[in-house]
Amino acid sequence: MNAQPLAAKLDSVIGGRTASAFKRAFGVVTVGDLLEHYPRRYARRGELTALSELPVGEPVTIVAEVIEVRERTMKARRGSILEVRITDGKGILSLTFFNQAWRTRELRPGARGIFAGKVGDYKGALQLAHPDYELFESSDADTSPDAARKWAETPIPIYPATSTVASWQVHKAMALVLDSLPELPDPVPADVRARENLLTYGQAIEKIHRPTSDADWHVAQDTLRYREAFLLQAALLQQRQIARLEETTPRVAVPGGLLEQFDKQLSFTLTGDQTRVGAEIARDMAEPVPMNRLVQGEVGSGKTLVALRAMLAAADSGGQSALLAPTEVLAGQHLRSLAKSLGPDLSAQLFPTLLTGTMPTAERRKALLRIVSGQARIVVGTHALLGESVTFYDLGLVVVDEQHRFGVEQREALRQKGHQPPHVLVLTATPIPRTVAMTVFGDLEVSTIRELPAGRAGIESFVAGLAEHPGWIHRVWERVSEEVAAGRQAFVVCSAIDVNEPDDVDFDPTDPDAQLPDLKDEKDQGPPRSTVVGTLAELRQLPATKNLRIEALHGRMPGDEKDRIMRAFAAHEIDVLVATTVIEVGVDVPNASTMVVLDADRFGVSQLHQLRGRVGRGEWAGLCLLVTNAAPGTLARTRVDAVAGTLDGFELAQADLELRQEGDVLGSAQSGGRSSLKLLRVASDGDLIAMAREDAQHVLELDPGLDEHVELRHALEQRVDASARAALSKN
Repeated sequence: MNAQPLAAKLDSVIGGRTASAFKRAFGVVTVGDLLEHYPRRYARRGELTALSELPVGEPVTIVAEVIEVRERTMKARRGSILEVRITDGKGILSLTFFNQAWRTRELRPGARGIFAGKVGDYKGALQLAHPDYELFESSDADTSPDAARKWAETPIPIYPATSTVASWQVHKAMALVLDSLPELPDPVPADVRARENLLTYGQAIEKIHRPTSDADWHVAQDTLRYREAFLLQAALLQQRQIARLEETTPRVAVPGGLLEQFDKQLSFTLTGDQTRVGAEIARDMAEPVPMNRLVQGEVGSGKTLVALRAMLAAADSGGQSALLAPTEVLAGQHLRSLAKSLGPDLSAQLFPTLLTGTMPTAERRKALLRIVSGQARIVVGTHALLGESVTFYDLGLVVVDEQHRFGVEQREALRQKGHQPPHVLVLTATPIPRTVAMTVFGDLEVSTIRELPAGRAGIESFVAGLAEHPGWIHRVWERVSEEVAAGRQAFVVCSAIDVNEPDDVDFDPTDPDAQLPDLKDEKDQGPPRSTVVGTLAELRQLPATKNLRIEALHGRMPGDEKDRIMRAFAAHEIDVLVATTVIEVGVDVPNASTMVVLDADRFGVSQLHQLRGRVGRGEWAGLCLLVTNAAPGTLARTRVDAVAGTLDGFELAQADLELRQEGDVLGSAQSGGRSSLKLLRVASDGDLIAMAREDAQHVLELDPGLDEHVELRHALEQRVDASARAALSKN
C-alpha cells in the first residue's frame, strides 16, 4: 500500500471484481471511502430480531434461528422447493429456495445467523425468497462458559447493504482492508486528542469495524464524530483565513453620494436590525480585504433593502454590483423592486440591468454591452450571470439571494468575474440554526435580522386536514372567494404542473447543474396530488370561484410569459394566481392577502414558511391555509402543524432541523464539494461542533501554515482534491 494508505484504490486490496461491485453499490473507490462506510447498527450472535416489526416490501438484515427445514416437490413443474422457517422466539418467517436442496446440509434446526432479503407477503405470511445468509460458527475450541458468553455477546457490525452486496460481504472486505493497513496518519493533533479524551484515528477505525464490546464502538464513534467536526471546521476556518489574505478595493459611500441621496428619499425609518446589519456591512466593505458575510432574516424583514444600500456604497466608489437570484421570476421581481426603490433619478444614474437565460438575443446583447462597459452599475440575473460571455467592467460587490438554492461553486464562479476579489454578501430568508451556520456557512461572518418593519398586519395560519374533514376543501375555496370579494387577491400553490410532470423546477437552461427530478410512480400512494393544470380547471368551474379572474404561473412557461403574468397580478388584473413554488421567494404583491398551499405535506417546513411570507405584506392581514391529506400524528402532518403553530422562522428552523433527515440539511448543493457527514449530526451535536471549531481555531492561530501539523495539512488538501474530483465528475 502506498504512502497515503487512505488514497489507495480499493481494487488493490480486495480485487477488481469485488471493488467494482462496491463502487456500483456504495460509490466507494478508495480504501478511505470503504473505511468510512460505517456500520448502521450492531447485532449479537445471541440476539434475535423482532420479526413482527419487519416492513413488507423492504430489504432487511436480521438475526434469527432456524426451527424447521422442509423440502417438497413442485406440482406444476419439475424441481423442488426448500422451505426454512426461522424465528425470533415469538414470530416466524419463512425462507424459500427453489431447486437448492443442498442447503439442508447447513440450514439445520438450531442454527443461528444473519439473513438478508426483501420481505414478502405470501398468503398472509411473511417470507424471504432466495435470501442471502451467513450462519454463525460455533465459539472455537474453547467451550468454557466465559468463552461462550464472550462469543455470544461480541457485537457484529451490520452495514448499509444493497441487493447485490450483503452486510457480511462488506464485513469480509473490511477485514481484508484492516489487516493490510499500516499505521494511519491522524489529522487531529495529539494534544487535542489528549484534551478531548479521544482515540487515535487508527484505533477508532479498528474498534468501530471490529469491536469486542459495546464500549469499543461507542468510544470509536465519539472519536470519529469529533474528527469529522474538527476537519470540517478546520477547512472552513482555513478558507476564511485564505480569503483574508486577499486584497481588494474598499467600497465606501461618499458624502453627498448615491447612498446618501437614497437614504434622504426613504419614506420610512430603517429598523434597528437593518441599521445594525448595514453598519456591519459598511465596516466590512471599508476594509482592503474582501467581505464574506451572510445576512439571514425573517421573511419580509428587509434584507433586500440592506443589500441595495451596500450596492449604492459600491457604486459610490465606481464599482458594479451583481445580484444572483435563483429564478427568472425572482430576478425580474428584484429588478422592478430595485428600480422602484431607487426612483427615476437614481435609476438613470445606476442603470439597473436584467440578464437571464431566456432573454431574446438582441436584449441579451444590449445587457452584456451595458455590463462590460460599466454603464450598468447594478446587474440582476439568474445562473446566466455565470456564463463565459458575461464580463464586468469593475465588479465590486456580489450579492447572492436565497443562498440555499446555490452551491458554493456558483458563488465562487461569480466572484471570479471581478478583476480583483469583490466583496460578497449572501442573503437567506431561511433562518439558520447556529449549528448549521457553523457547519455550512462557517467560512462566512453571520448577521441576523429578526425585526420586521412597522405596519405589517400579520398572518394567521390554519391547517385544513382533509384526512379528518374532507369537506373542508369547499370552505377553503369559499374563503378565497370572500377575500377576493373584499378587493384582495390570493395565491394557490401546487407541487407539480400536471400529472405527467415531476415537482416544478424553475428551470434555467444556462445552469449546467439544473436537472429535473425523476418522475415517481405514485400508484397506491393515497390521493393524487394537486397540479397547476388540474387546479386551474377546477377553480374555473367551482361555483365559489368560477367568476374570478384566475391564471396560472409555473416554471415551464417562457420567461416573457411569466413576467407578463406577474405584472398582471401585481396590477390587480388577476384575482387568483395558481402557481408552483416559482413564487416562493421575493415576490411582493401587497394586495395579496391569502395563500392556499395544496398538498402542504409535500413541502418542507422552511418552504412553507417562505410561501406564507408572500401574503400579509400590505395593510391587509394575511391568511395562510395549509391543505393536507396527511393523517394526524404522521411526520408529514407534524411538519405542517409546526408551521401553522408559529410565525417565528428561527423556531421553525430548529424544528425543521430536528424533523428532517441530515442529508437534507447538508445537501451537496449547500456544502459544495465538501465531504458529506457520516456520523456527525448537526441537530444534536452543536456543542461538539462548537468545541471542535474552538480547537481548530487555536491550532490555526498558532500554526497558520500548518507547518507543524503535516497530517492535518494533508487531510485538508485531500478534501480540496476530493472537491475538485467531484466537480470534474459532473462535467
